[in-house]
Amino acid sequence: MAQPGRKLTYADLQVTPDDGRRYELVRGALLVTPSPSPQHQRVSKRLSRMLEDYFEARGLGEVFPAPTDVILTDGDVFVPDLLVVGDPSHVSDRGIEEPPILVVEILSPSTRQQDRGIKSRRYAELGVAHYWIVDPDSKRLDCFQLADGAYQLLVAAEADACLVHSVWSGLTVDLVALWR
Repeated sequence: MAQPGRKLTYADLQVTPDDGRRYELVRGALLVTPSPSPQHQRVSKRLSRMLEDYFEARGLGEVFPAPTDVILTDGDVFVPDLLVVGDPSHVSDRGIEEPPILVVEILSPSTRQQDRGIKSRRYAELGVAHYWIVDPDSKRLDCFQLADGAYQLLVAAEADACLVHSVWSGLTVDLVALWR
């Protein structure tokens, strides 16, 4: 695909194999993760429905599940588990080409460190206003909001709680429904 040490671009991703893995770029460095587990996909599907019921029903945005490319620079191409786009002009034939209003990453053993570390920092640097981390193992949802170039924890909930978002009035996430 590329010579060692060369930063990769979106064009390089276009020639990756269709092998079920997720290929992403952060500052031109390749991240490869295995296919998600069935439990991961259940949580994603259930949360997607909740977000669609809120954002799409109110005309506030469109929810996209993985795999959808989020192309924020030529060397920063992400495939978040879920995302919400508020402006239809940000959607192209290639993918999402401006920062979504919300990116959701569902942790798995192979992505936990990347999602909490390098990807979180880069999403903030590139202007993604809201970042959620869903941890099915600890049954926790953390909702972060961008402030002064970094994410600040806005609201969190765990176990069988009902998370009420403080920015989007009326947005409630029933955690029991996510984990069942």
